[in-house]
Amino acid sequence: MERIRELYHGDSREAHRFRYGLVAFDLATIAFIVVTSFLPRSLWIEVADVFLGLFIITDFAIRFWLEADRWRFVTRPSTWADIAAIFSFLAPITGEGLGFLRAMRTLRLLHSYQLLARLRRDSGYFRKHEDVFLATVNLFVFLFVVTGMIYVSQVHINPQINNYADALYFTVTTLTTTGFGDITLLGTTGRMLAVAVMIFGVTLFLRLAQVMFRPSKVRCECKRCGLALHDADAIHCKHCGAFIHIDTEGLT
Repeated sequence: MERIRELYHGDSREAHRFRYGLVAFDLATIAFIVVTSFLPRSLWIEVADVFLGLFIITDFAIRFWLEADRWRFVTRPSTWADIAAIFSFLAPITGEGLGFLRAMRTLRLLHSYQLLARLRRDSGYFRKHEDVFLATVNLFVFLFVVTGMIYVSQVHINPQINNYADALYFTVTTLTTTGFGDITLLGTTGRMLAVAVMIFGVTLFLRLAQVMFRPSKVRCECKRCGLALHDADAIHCKHCGAFIHIDTEGLT
């Protein structure tokens, strides 16, 4: 058991490789969910669902067993997302579309202290562009979750939404305020979901896109106090007042 604990919480090279592997598995699971939304249900898809569900429930059980504060673990949103994903894989009749919640697990892994610390250590490119990288991941997960919610609520009742591509198209046109109007959500639930996307989603989408293409902060560690993030035009560290030198191309 100590071996398992080391893999999940340790700081060795092997432990970090294992957690990188979990992220890769989550991404492969997301790809599987999207691809199979275009295909008719068949035996191999059902078998793959069961295999993925068993793997996820095994991982879930191990994390629960290793958790010091199990009550806090149970009340986390990411835990309930995992539970929903497990049911969607092991009982496809409930709607395999709920598997989109698995993306939240990927987000939790990428935001974990151990993995972020290792990425900073392993990749100079990641250290330099960490904010852009995390904003990209957040935007990807946000788009995927919203698209999945639309897909699940509309796929069997809306002839305009037959797969993830249709749901993604509606999501992006709504978030970018393009709104062609060729796809609309049906029913009271669909309309309320569209309202939520328009009110909350547009603001979040624009904020994440801004961080991706024009970060509000730059990473330059202060040699005196260690503060890492500063305004792009900063001359002094706002924490300790020391002079800082930020490499710039003169663009604002």
